[in-house]
Amino acid sequence: MAISDIPEYAHLTEADVEALGAELDAIRADIEAARGERDARYIRNTIRFQRGLELAGRAMIMGSRKRSLWWAGAASLGVAKIVENMELGHNVMHGQWDWMNDPEVHSTTWEWDNTDPSAHWKHTHNYIHHKYTNVLGMDADVGYGLLRVTRDQRWQPFYLGNIAYNTLLAVFFQWGVAAQHLELGKKRRTPEQKEQFRRDLADVGTKVGKQVGKDYVVFPGLAAALAAALPGGDSASAAKAFGKAASADALANLIRNLWTNAVIFCGHFPDGAEKFTKQDVDSETQAEWYLRQMLGSANFRCGPVLGFMSGNLSYQIEHHIFPDLPSNRLAEISVRVRALCEKYDLPYTTGSFPLQYLKSWRTIAKLSLPDKYLKATADDAPETASERRFKQDLPTGVRLESSLDPLTGRRRGLRSAIGALRGRKSRLGRSSQVIDAAAA
Repeated sequence: MAISDIPEYAHLTEADVEALGAELDAIRADIEAARGERDARYIRNTIRFQRGLELAGRAMIMGSRKRSLWWAGAASLGVAKIVENMELGHNVMHGQWDWMNDPEVHSTTWEWDNTDPSAHWKHTHNYIHHKYTNVLGMDADVGYGLLRVTRDQRWQPFYLGNIAYNTLLAVFFQWGVAAQHLELGKKRRTPEQKEQFRRDLADVGTKVGKQVGKDYVVFPGLAAALAAALPGGDSASAAKAFGKAASADALANLIRNLWTNAVIFCGHFPDGAEKFTKQDVDSETQAEWYLRQMLGSANFRCGPVLGFMSGNLSYQIEHHIFPDLPSNRLAEISVRVRALCEKYDLPYTTGSFPLQYLKSWRTIAKLSLPDKYLKATADDAPETASERRFKQDLPTGVRLESSLDPLTGRRRGLRSAIGALRGRKSRLGRSSQVIDAAAA
């Protein structure tokens, strides 16, 4: 099922893992030493760009008498919300800019444009998800309490709705994020737990009230007042302006929700983003934690625009290794991380944006069905693997460790083993076709 012995799965000895960890520590030290004015200028320019884009979007919506202007305003506002949530809110709350000691751009003060209170997000995401990434039973992001994304989750008839649930989750993503910290399905037995739930629920209610008030009352109200004040304005034109502004805000929120869902799923659920058991997680070393992040995350290829619009989470592997390093540095960090994957013969899971997202949906669709309808084994499925996948043809069950190719001097480890396994399956498939053809 899921991976329980991570170094064994990676075909690395304890010494190999510690050496890998030391090289990643060196990358961190280099980036921390290099942070400076260029990085500060980047984040401040991003803030100016986002606020300017939001202002322009709302201005176009308020003054829109043409449908094209309304669409342009709603799209601009949607992009502004994406930038605020992805490149600003998410990354600032990770503490990526705390080193600047700027109270405006600090993880302790930033409140993002989202229905989820920032304090809740920092607990469920920064602490729970990033500490226990893809650990079954500990990381709530594995399926978000709705989806079956690995065979380690026992199939139930409820999962027949996998596709519908993810469609709803994508459309209402900010609301799902707001509910995640509340753990609505959790039984609370002690008075302290019940009181904490009431406080958390009140916090969410307050934040939801602010967001709904801003998007669907204040700005539409301003649009209505402006329409009424213009020459020829009346109550009918004010009501129309109110509705147009509210609907534009709804579309902008939908754009942000769909995009955020897509980016997050590309980093966590395509083929190659592995899942793990609880075994030994609490006692793992920093180097073993690094290795788990590398195996449990996935990237997608991008240019500068797509990278920026994803909050640089196109480099999800690097973000999971270094969640508190500035997002604008992840592209250069990726070059060094990829080189380490080459050196230690580890997979570097990446692909095009559409392909990674389609793979995520394929997994969600496939796992809506009971296991008896699935082909691959639970240890060697595209979405789930374990260290046992390499022992199926080994009667001795011996541990496979990395080695050096005597001819090339290259390390042979997990990536080579995966390639060899695929090649063996391909040969077996061709052989069975030949046998079937001969029998026919």
